[in-house]
Amino acid sequence: MTFSGVGVSPGRVVGTVRQMPAPVAEPPAGERLAPTTSAAEAEDALRAASTSVQAELTARAERAHGDAKAVLAATAQMATDSMLIKSAVKHIAAGSSAERAIWDAAASVAEMLHNLGGYMAERATDLFDVRSRIVAELRGVAAPGIPASATPFVLVAEDLAPADTATLDPEQVIALVTSGGGPQSHTAIIARALGLPAVVAAVGADAVADGAEIYVDGTTGSIVVDPGEQEVAAASAWATTASRLGEFDGNGRTADGHLVPLLANVGGAKDAVIAAAAGAQGVGLLRTEFCFLGRDAEPSTQEQVEAYRGVLDAFGGKKVVVRTLDAGADKPLPFLTDATEPNPALGVRGYRTDWTTPGVLERQLAAIATAAAGSTAEVWVMAPMIATVEEAERFASMCAAAGLTTPGVMVEVPSAALRSEHVLAHVEFASLGTNDLTQYTMAADRQLGPLAALNSPWQPAVLQLIGMTVAGAVAEGHGKPVGVCGEAAADPALAVVLVGLGIATLSMTPRALAAVGAVLASVTLAQASALAQLALAAPSAAAAKESVRSRLPILAELGL
Repeated sequence: MTFSGVGVSPGRVVGTVRQMPAPVAEPPAGERLAPTTSAAEAEDALRAASTSVQAELTARAERAHGDAKAVLAATAQMATDSMLIKSAVKHIAAGSSAERAIWDAAASVAEMLHNLGGYMAERATDLFDVRSRIVAELRGVAAPGIPASATPFVLVAEDLAPADTATLDPEQVIALVTSGGGPQSHTAIIARALGLPAVVAAVGADAVADGAEIYVDGTTGSIVVDPGEQEVAAASAWATTASRLGEFDGNGRTADGHLVPLLANVGGAKDAVIAAAAGAQGVGLLRTEFCFLGRDAEPSTQEQVEAYRGVLDAFGGKKVVVRTLDAGADKPLPFLTDATEPNPALGVRGYRTDWTTPGVLERQLAAIATAAAGSTAEVWVMAPMIATVEEAERFASMCAAAGLTTPGVMVEVPSAALRSEHVLAHVEFASLGTNDLTQYTMAADRQLGPLAALNSPWQPAVLQLIGMTVAGAVAEGHGKPVGVCGEAAADPALAVVLVGLGIATLSMTPRALAAVGAVLASVTLAQASALAQLALAAPSAAAAKESVRSRLPILAELGL
């Protein structure tokens, strides 16, 4: 029996299936308050349970780092969301048990999120996880989570909640398979960060029997139940890949010596220390949301300074690109964003929050400048969701006022790519966020499994916009560098194409550094350029990917 999904994190393994345990059972419909329990007592119990769940998720967030930290912090907020709790209290006042009240309240809020679409629809999954945890707390039973096992296993589920993906132990879980989710779902992002082979959107895989042996290929997205000799051999070959790759030597370059610095995407000081140890040549994306998520109020300037300085200290003398707060969409903040927007992915997010809540960005820039002044790191600063020349010009002036001399922009909106020559006239660099650029170019929500084929950065239209961004950066003698900090940079084959398109730096999860470095070192700049043109001329994303991969024999040699 075989299944096919979307490979989101490379690797080939054979292992035993452990299915996620059954979710918390729904309280009986119409379940009423016990005669011995008053509405006030039930409300108190509900609030205590929601606070306990929030505390548990917040504690997990503190133990996690990077994407996991941000995901958990955002989910923790949902446990005590005022709309959710007020709705549940109304049900209790009408006679419902606390368990049934929170169940029905969450269903109503989730329906609202689904109707909003986009990122908010994806948040409904997180809300249901929170609901189950609150019900488990009220019942005094264990919350849902990763199954226990005495031996390593392949975790299979319909989908995974942030609280689960963020605390996976890669020593226990050797691969991830979900029947739902998309290429940019929480499961996919965390799998890449942990270096776990993973396949999402594998319809039917959640029905594989617990204890069955399966083969998982996180590159091709193929899954084989009861694997044969060919699959076992492929998994065995992959097991030696890490030793063949070795460690990244800290010098990204092509075979003919063209330098391509390989940087790291980080979400805090812990991430930065790990990235530095992995040989990253700097930080291409510091996600500053880690300072803001999970809070009801803006962090103080001093809190921000200390948090940023922890990252800068790990990369003394090297470049650190700081992205200003990218709140909104899937990262709502109660003091900054409006969760009721009809389409948050296209709403007030990133740089745009300064339109509705001026002052937060200015104070953040001041904190970054203070942290930079006490560090030897070379600090660059960029704003997310820049769409116009006027926005780039204003952001550059704000940086100048704060004493920051190297302002840049994230190119995620197609208009910025199309007008890059004019946008870059006002800033010093650009960094392509390929996740959002792909989503907006293809009009395809990046979280949805059914749209995975559209949501590939191999789409020729996306590659063409990347090329146009680079062309604009060198027009009129600008000569300004363009990097990539989206997930595309972590794909070794696509990294070759990006360099061939003129990308100057690549930033990725530290786990991808060795693979990307090895593949880049196998081609000359001229060969990379030829492969880039091949990809641009392809009729589809699948054809572009296949044509490039077939001309990179090192991928097969390394099991990539």
